[in-house]
Amino acid sequence: QVQLVESGGGLVQAGGSLRLSCAASISIFSISIMGWYRQAPGKQRELVARIISGSSTDYASSVKGRFTISRDNAKNTVYLQMNSLKPEDTAVYYCYSKWGANDYWGQGTQVTVSS
Repeated sequence: QVQLVESGGGLVQAGGSLRLSCAASISIFSISIMGWYRQAPGKQRELVARIISGSSTDYASSVKGRFTISRDNAKNTVYLQMNSLKPEDTAVYYCYSKWGANDYWGQGTQVTVSS
């Protein structure tokens, strides 16, 4: 079992920044994929960014150049630095991990960007 605890969401004006954190209950060395998804009201959950095998990264085209995913192995934590936020980034952001054959999700953290 992997428990994921997110933090760092909130309300920010357009153009502002937020950093989300996701703390895992196990060593993230053993987790093949860690990342962030988001779900806006009335929309499907979508991939925002992910780290694969601890090194390569993958971003949604809508956030490329504005968001950065990173990890701190010593803290078993993955971060999502979000800059130049737009109202369309408003959503619940979920931390995700794939450990072995199983998928794990955090409880979600709300990000609201006002115009």
